[in-house]
Amino acid sequence: MEVFRGIEQISNNSKHIITVGTFDGVHLGHQKILNRIKEIAKIENGKSLIITFDPHPQFVVKRPEKEPIKLLTTIEERLLLFEKFGIDKVLIIPFTKEFAQISAEAFVREILHQKVGFSHILVGHDHFFGKNREGNFELLSKLSNELGFFVERIPAFITEEITVSSTKIRNALLQNQIELANKLLGYHYFITGTVVSGDGRGASLGFPTANIKFDDEHKLVPSNGVYLVYSNIDGKIVYGMANLGFRPTFHNEKKRVLEVYYLNFAGDLYKRNLKVHFLKFLRNEQKFNSIDELLIQLNKDKEHSLNLINNLNLKNFF
Repeated sequence: MEVFRGIEQISNNSKHIITVGTFDGVHLGHQKILNRIKEIAKIENGKSLIITFDPHPQFVVKRPEKEPIKLLTTIEERLLLFEKFGIDKVLIIPFTKEFAQISAEAFVREILHQKVGFSHILVGHDHFFGKNREGNFELLSKLSNELGFFVERIPAFITEEITVSSTKIRNALLQNQIELANKLLGYHYFITGTVVSGDGRGASLGFPTANIKFDDEHKLVPSNGVYLVYSNIDGKIVYGMANLGFRPTFHNEKKRVLEVYYLNFAGDLYKRNLKVHFLKFLRNEQKFNSIDELLIQLNKDKEHSLNLINNLNLKNFF
């Protein structure tokens, strides 16, 4: 997959089959669009191209009434997913205050048509773009005859009577509904981070943990608790129990900490970059009155996790 970081890096190609958006989460609704641009690219002997933005537009065009958004996927995680789903090219446009002032029509004429080039553009059912979000499917349809391109609107993706959206996934992750979030994503939600040194307390208790430092402050971290997780370590799935929170029994940290005890694994993960995929919420984070109480609960968590793992068969992982 080719990645272009800036409009000046890409060459005009009238055979681009494009879609434009932030694609936060690259969820099932987004995947429906990606599959369609790949399908058309194959038929037309063209190239599938995603045009996305960094930083997220909401970090630049702030609305006073809205809380700052938390991302389901960082830009690097989105690139990983785009490649996994077989996209040919990605153009990342730096989103600035100046860029935010470009009208929707100018964006189509001067950037998409003149600089990028395309024969087909696909958009989601609720897609808006340009200054003040004034651009929509109707504007694209109006310009399509004049500029000579095809436009297609992809309906919402509905699974089990739930319309998939990034907002619903964020809410699920914050309400201990990790399995619902994964169902709407079409993959297991993950956090990317680096293993840093800890205080060694887990190892002294027989539960050595990898302490994961999150890579991006804007990344959405699920609600506090204990989770069944897995990581791809050297090409193998390694399951684990993760504690996410403030470690109230020992420290009551000011910042949230992610600690993972990997089951049936022995090796040095220090300074390794890992993706921790969340499978199931096991219980809330607790403060224990003694080490013995904590150990009893950890062993229960371990037994529960091993029982769950016996019924899992993960084939599609990354």
